[in-house]
Amino acid sequence: MISSISLHIYYIYTPILHIYFNNCCSSMEKQVHFIHFLFALFCFSYIMFSVVAEGLVSGHHDNGSVKLFVFGDSYADTGNWEKFAASWKEPYGFTFPGKPAGRFSDGRVLTDYIASFLGITSPVPYTWRKTVEKSGLQFGMNFAFGGTGVFDTFINAPNMATQIDFFQQLLEEKVYTKQDLNSSIVLVSLAGNDYTTYIQRNGNFQDLPAFTTSLINQLSANLKRIHGFGVRKIAVTALQPLGCLPILTAFSSYQNCSESWNTASKFHNQKLQQAIQRMNNESGKHMYETLDLYTAFMSKLNTARLAGNLKLRSFLMPCCVGVTSNYSCGNVDKNGAKTYVVCEKPELSVFWDMVHPAQNGWHQVYSSLKSSLHRLY
Repeated sequence: MISSISLHIYYIYTPILHIYFNNCCSSMEKQVHFIHFLFALFCFSYIMFSVVAEGLVSGHHDNGSVKLFVFGDSYADTGNWEKFAASWKEPYGFTFPGKPAGRFSDGRVLTDYIASFLGITSPVPYTWRKTVEKSGLQFGMNFAFGGTGVFDTFINAPNMATQIDFFQQLLEEKVYTKQDLNSSIVLVSLAGNDYTTYIQRNGNFQDLPAFTTSLINQLSANLKRIHGFGVRKIAVTALQPLGCLPILTAFSSYQNCSESWNTASKFHNQKLQQAIQRMNNESGKHMYETLDLYTAFMSKLNTARLAGNLKLRSFLMPCCVGVTSNYSCGNVDKNGAKTYVVCEKPELSVFWDMVHPAQNGWHQVYSSLKSSLHRLY
């Protein structure tokens, strides 16, 4: 594409230059004019290259018709919970947009970065759909709710199947058409809360592989259901390294990850990848993609580990924590006084609270994933 632009410039302006230089000025003046022309041509070509390259990198569609539909939990939720949720309380939203906005982070989350790569605005949360103009629905919709999972969890929130029901209802109401789905991409990001709920319901590690198998089977059925609506591509996140979440690394003063939980994450991801390959084979095309959050997180963690214990501790330590174990980020006492503390430089933190990445953490993950996101097209 870049070379074709240069050739067009060459073929258009070369005849004009011949006429001009044959009829003007001295040989010395011609040389000066020619140098000026080459400089102008270089600047123009550089600008054109930058514009085209930016379009290629962002993945932005020329017609702006791409839509993103999101199903998941707090790693993808951009505001579906009601205002009593922690995501709507200070200091959440501290970095972006500067106030609580419904994200379980100090700023942007995975959904925002995937939308940015696609060259679109982050899709409107499902619960906002009746409060925005119709034009606000043009980039898709986010059905993700913090705390939810593939199965029902300890939080009373719509699980993945219910989120798909919401999507189906909108299709039946013609909010989105078949043509919309032909240019749509689906992001699915959940399962961590399913494992938390499993443990809270007295599950044990010995039976965890059987639970993982049932979880992946249900997730696969849900993905096939979404595919049946006619969407073009479905991206599913691998499970993050659960053992490196601050809620677990706190037991080692944020020095070490839980190897047993990281092993559970890797087993989940292995079963997920097998399911994705099987479904792609069944569909006869590359309909499903995996976004490897595990490797993205661990690559950054290993870099921090090489830098020494102090760097590793700062990687695993959350920015916002309760003043005691009885409190968490965003809590206040009965008098309204804050019972949490925030680190001095949230923009450098990888984790925001005990289970959620900070905007910087998501940005680092996105940077690791970016080279593979072209597969979404």
